[in-house]
Amino acid sequence: MELSHRSKEYEEVHQSAINHLKQLLNIPDNYQVLFLQGGASLQFSMLPLQFLKKGKVANYILTGAWSEKALKEAKLIGETKIAASTKENQYKSIPTLSDIQLNNNDAYVHLTSNNTIFGTQWTEFPDISHAPLIADMSSDILSRPIDISKFGLIYAGAQKNLGPSGVTVAIIRDDLLNENVDHVPTMLRYQTHAETNSLYHTPPTFAIYMLNEVLSWVNQQGGVKEIEKQNIEKAKLIYDAIDESEGFYKGHAEKEARSLMNITFNLPNEEQNKRFLTKAKELGFVGLNGHRSVGGCRASTYNAVPMEACIALREFMDSYRKEHS
Repeated sequence: MELSHRSKEYEEVHQSAINHLKQLLNIPDNYQVLFLQGGASLQFSMLPLQFLKKGKVANYILTGAWSEKALKEAKLIGETKIAASTKENQYKSIPTLSDIQLNNNDAYVHLTSNNTIFGTQWTEFPDISHAPLIADMSSDILSRPIDISKFGLIYAGAQKNLGPSGVTVAIIRDDLLNENVDHVPTMLRYQTHAETNSLYHTPPTFAIYMLNEVLSWVNQQGGVKEIEKQNIEKAKLIYDAIDESEGFYKGHAEKEARSLMNITFNLPNEEQNKRFLTKAKELGFVGLNGHRSVGGCRASTYNAVPMEACIALREFMDSYRKEHS
């Protein structure tokens, strides 16, 4: 924490984190890895500042609260459109590829790959050729292999799968760094950070050190494919508890849109939700409350959550149902 970000010792950590990320995600050579600050929330403003030029439209696919927030910030910068939305069904699903409305004057098309609040996740990404596809992958990056070449820009706050909060990863295609951004403040330009290897100013050095440690751990686990296998097994334990409960537990997300990272569900009534969460807390389960905006229950199964925790939750869900149904 005390090392200078200009020191040789820190430089090795910094570059190691970049190299690990490139290897684990199979990032093509024509992409840059940037370490930024401000979380995904700053990216909501930073990307339209770069790419939403006059006469162009920012096209957003709405699948939950975070995509809504991204759209809200873009509206402050320029013209926007909604390419598709599942808000009308309470964000229980992901739009089909045929539902996405594209425009010739799209500056970019934006999506959120995983929706933490509603428990849905993209399983297949659209092929966009007329404009960059940009994705907020804060809550599921590194949880499964992805084809980076489908995207012009991917950004992710670290605090779900990459490490502690404080660093934001951006993966950007080289051609997007050629945009004229003379109107954009220096610190809000992707070029600024690309040209200086994310060392234009003091980066969050300890968060990047921890990121590098997490990436080393993922590598030791067998890489992203092995992590995905584990995540599928973990999520299945809990989804099976829901599906085999004869309606006692009701999942929020439609089956084909279910997230491997966030499993959202309700019990028969609000009183049962409260009793379940109280008992779970007594037994040592932490963070099972649903997001304050939707209530209910939410089990998050991020990379670092061990299989044993998911087995224990499955057993608790089964025993609680037998006792209270």
